[in-house]
Amino acid sequence: MSVERKADFLVIGSGMAGLWFSHRVSRQGSVLLVTKKEDSESNTNYAQCGIAAAVSSDDSAQLHYEDTLRTGAGIAHPEVVKLVTEAGPGLVRELFSLGVPFNTYADGSGAEHFDLGQEGGHRRRRIVHAHDFTGSEIEHGLLKVVRSNRDVTMLEEHFAIDLDLDEDGRCCGALALDKSTGCIELVRARVCLLATGGMGQAWLHTTNPRIATGDGVAMGYRAGARIADMEFVQFHPTSLYGHRIEGRAFLISEAVRGEGAILRTRDGHAFMPGYHPDADLAPRDVVARAIATELKLRGGDYVLLDATHLDPKRLRARFPNISETCLRLGIDITRQPIPVVPAAHYVCGGIETNDRAETSVPGLFAAGECACSGLHGANRLASNSLLEALVMADRAAERAGGEVRGQKSDVRSQKSEVQSSKSRVLSPESAADDAHVVELRRRLQERMWQSAGIVRTDAGLAEARGELATLGAEAEGLGSSVADMELRNLLAASRLVVECALRRPESRGLHHNEDHPKPDDRYQRDTVISRSELDPSPA
Repeated sequence: MSVERKADFLVIGSGMAGLWFSHRVSRQGSVLLVTKKEDSESNTNYAQCGIAAAVSSDDSAQLHYEDTLRTGAGIAHPEVVKLVTEAGPGLVRELFSLGVPFNTYADGSGAEHFDLGQEGGHRRRRIVHAHDFTGSEIEHGLLKVVRSNRDVTMLEEHFAIDLDLDEDGRCCGALALDKSTGCIELVRARVCLLATGGMGQAWLHTTNPRIATGDGVAMGYRAGARIADMEFVQFHPTSLYGHRIEGRAFLISEAVRGEGAILRTRDGHAFMPGYHPDADLAPRDVVARAIATELKLRGGDYVLLDATHLDPKRLRARFPNISETCLRLGIDITRQPIPVVPAAHYVCGGIETNDRAETSVPGLFAAGECACSGLHGANRLASNSLLEALVMADRAAERAGGEVRGQKSDVRSQKSEVQSSKSRVLSPESAADDAHVVELRRRLQERMWQSAGIVRTDAGLAEARGELATLGAEAEGLGSSVADMELRNLLAASRLVVECALRRPESRGLHHNEDHPKPDDRYQRDTVISRSELDPSPA
């Protein structure tokens, strides 16, 4: 091992949670931020809608709290929901003060207000946004802040392989592969934050970028962290059908329905009023299942999202990214309904944390989509993901800063033992067949789409368990390229989804099992799994 780095704080992931944590803790010590791609590539970057916060005069944190709890279907943690909804408005205003260009307007007296959007499940307009590329604007704003901070070092194109634990089981760093040189580096740190995002690439259709391979959940799991609620996978109801952009489905924001767009079958029937009192603004799980049901009943591969009755000038101004992207692909959304289909979008579960983003592994924090704070419960309320990442990263920074201040030993004096398969990850790069990796990944995605998708059955989940075991055994014969390790991470995270789903023989929120179509009070609790209990094969 030719390179060893040291920092007070190690951050793995450069989305909103990782950047905000880095910004905050840099006041307490040195920060090393590791990201496997270019700095701005993350799920945050593709978040169109916005960030939910009770900032208007007709809204309150209490109303936001109630909406979040209701959408969470009995699993959301009330104490976490309360602290997040209360902390949100102040932190959103702080983002604005740092230069994130949220849309605003001036009232008759000249006072400036946020131009708020409306989304499903919210009883008020509370979506703070920057047109329809909010995540990108937040990402670039925070990158500018972090890059100007001399106490933060960013390592791009570095793939985090596994966490490093000392003899007491405390996380004290990680192994990372420098993709440009092939060199494996050991990073030692007093505190580590996992902020690696989601795992949408486990499904055949996803709005997530190629990098969303469940790395953080897999690393945390291998290190012994408790994992919670992985069965609750949100499928966004409206991704653009028939087109892919850099391997991902293009998202048609829920805010388009918030402005009045209507879901229709291909023959023009507006079907959502038959499924929910809120019609097109029903919670996402309801809308996604309604679309799946209509496709099954009527045939076809997509439904239509109709915005042609809305003011064209307003539509183009409010959604410039969606409008321009669709136009490039031959669809004028002011004149033509948009063909849409559900796609894997967000996993509500992840590494279990408390209300300070601490995991069950000492020294290890987690925030953002790879974590399960208890905010979302069985279903995420629209635009609460960026809010959770912001608030929990902020709380993690406060707690982690205190830990570092309280540690008297120098980070260089820590003794550690890497908790991973050294024979595999430290071996020379293999000449594994790339086509074989692609084939295994395709089989994984198809199985997860068929058996652990929008609608599930006991038999389908059992088939998925068996297929994942087979794929895992085949993947163990691969080498140690990034593609190989990403596949193993996807398999590990996918297995957690399936195992959690099998342990919930009911239907609740995002988990719908046709064999158990009703909620069951016996399962009104988190599903928690640990490696010591499940004892998976190394991934």
